[in-house]
Amino acid sequence: MKYDIIDSPDYALLQIVLSRGEQIVAESGALVAKDTGIAIQTSMRGGLLGAAKRKLLGGESLFQNTYTASSDGERLFLAGAAEGDLRAKVLERGESFFLQSGAYVAHHGSELKIDTKFGGVRGFFSGVGFFMLRIEGPGTVFYGSYGAIHDIELSGGSYTVDTGHIVAFTERLDYRIRTFGGFKGLFFSGEGLVADFQGQGTVSVQTRNAASLASFLHPFRRIKPRSNN
Repeated sequence: MKYDIIDSPDYALLQIVLSRGEQIVAESGALVAKDTGIAIQTSMRGGLLGAAKRKLLGGESLFQNTYTASSDGERLFLAGAAEGDLRAKVLERGESFFLQSGAYVAHHGSELKIDTKFGGVRGFFSGVGFFMLRIEGPGTVFYGSYGAIHDIELSGGSYTVDTGHIVAFTERLDYRIRTFGGFKGLFFSGEGLVADFQGQGTVSVQTRNAASLASFLHPFRRIKPRSNN
């Protein structure tokens, strides 16, 4: 497999070139275009219980599509659901990586595992997600964001990130959720809750926040007048 991420970071597109018999598994709805010879099989990977767990707890689709090349050099184009960037993370055997709900786009590698990890009450109230996706290698996972992705390297210190901007983080990092500026800051600062990361590893953040966009657009919604009937 060869891949290239083009049109990044605004409207990133993942271009994958496959060898004969090679496979890529992608989230439902991620397909943009493909060579006609590439076969598609739709299934609930991991069985009904595994797929339902990812759907209900990890925010992913119930079904995934497996694309198989019939000859060398066939191309496949994939994209994330939101307008933004795409990244690839190569994982060694036993190495783990954590993604926010909705960030997963596709993966390569038959042994790569996708599961949910309990985030506790802190995750439920933070917006990070009550459950996060835990990706375990070996294999390559492709993930997307809303806006551009910026990587923050931590080497034993700590870093604070708004929970609505977290895309992914590596397994050696721990985090603690707290209010921004105390009780008053939670309701009046416009920031809400933040995550304090500690340890050694990488935190990937997105430059845009879907919740902030929704709040911005809400006053402009056309309100349907009530009927007198």
